[in-house]
Amino acid sequence: MQNIFFSCGLAFLITFFSIPAIIEVAESKNLYDEPEGRKVHKTVIPTLGGLGIFAGFIIATLMGVNPSMSGILQYILAAGMILFFIGIKDDILVISASKKFIGQLLAAIIIIKFADINITNMYGFLGVYELSPTVSVLLSVFTIVVIINSFNLIDGVDGLAGSLSLLTSLIFGFYFWKTGQDLYAVMAFSLTGSLIAFLIFNFNPARIFMGDTGSLLIGLLNSIFVIKFISLASDPQSAMPLQSAPAIGFAILIVPLFDTLRVFTMRILKRRSPFSPDKNHIHHFLLDLGFGHRAIVFLCVAANIFFIAIAYFLRSYGTTIAVSCLTLISISIVTLIYYSRPKKRVISLGQKSKKSNISVTSSKVLSFNGEPVKESTSL
Repeated sequence: MQNIFFSCGLAFLITFFSIPAIIEVAESKNLYDEPEGRKVHKTVIPTLGGLGIFAGFIIATLMGVNPSMSGILQYILAAGMILFFIGIKDDILVISASKKFIGQLLAAIIIIKFADINITNMYGFLGVYELSPTVSVLLSVFTIVVIINSFNLIDGVDGLAGSLSLLTSLIFGFYFWKTGQDLYAVMAFSLTGSLIAFLIFNFNPARIFMGDTGSLLIGLLNSIFVIKFISLASDPQSAMPLQSAPAIGFAILIVPLFDTLRVFTMRILKRRSPFSPDKNHIHHFLLDLGFGHRAIVFLCVAANIFFIAIAYFLRSYGTTIAVSCLTLISISIVTLIYYSRPKKRVISLGQKSKKSNISVTSSKVLSFNGEPVKESTSL
């Protein structure tokens, strides 16, 4: 227990004292996230906050984990290092989605093949139990890659990705601690300490963003945590067995995970790459409704807790029913939010210029309350 508290505190201190230095370096080298059409911030903000998260997590984990557990840890850190370098390059120079995807696949294969963290059983979901080796590998790779991307894509509002990951790491960390899984408990609480420190600088108004350097690492760790959680909680002989563990694991990650699966599905149905950018994420919808960054973070975290409670109370009904209920409720809420957004209308106003014979047509896109949100003038 002492090593868990030590790791959490050490991770907090390392991240807390490293972030100001990272901000200073980023500002001096002009390493900013520039505002553009798809992004919600209006001013330049330094990136590379993930450096502080990574440093705090790595050092605290290595200091807190028993050397006898280094076998699995070395492969987890190897996968994390791959995503770290991909993320930092993308934050500074920008790389293609295909190269990021290849890096994610490589990290997933290391976790599955060498760390032996994979999905081997569906535990009754849709009537499926044991999986063949091939199906197990494919499903594990898909799960890890989707979860990695879910935290990368949900990082669109100040403090959102960090707050959601803080919630998940606390829940997973508590479970691993109660079940005697010291390695995963130390990892989860090290991430917790780093995220608390990072959010001090990232909560609205943000002074720094985590960038891909942070979001890819956070996604990888949460994919490892949820697979391990489902495996442990589904075992009747474990210290803390839970019925319908896959449904509870799904609920713990539901806000970023469901949002990503929904957006990926929509893009594929429109014959677009699932990694192509757009403004169809849940935080974009809430921004359209007029919610601020802090309110969106509060709503998303509260919703995540609400879904975890639902999954827990439905656990006795089986995984299939619990997951189906969670999915139906999620679809209903997102649909309600989507169609509650203010509708935009276009009004064309024609006028004659008094200083010339040129006819000028001014087009204004007005929001539902009549305030202009975009203007264009054609000659």
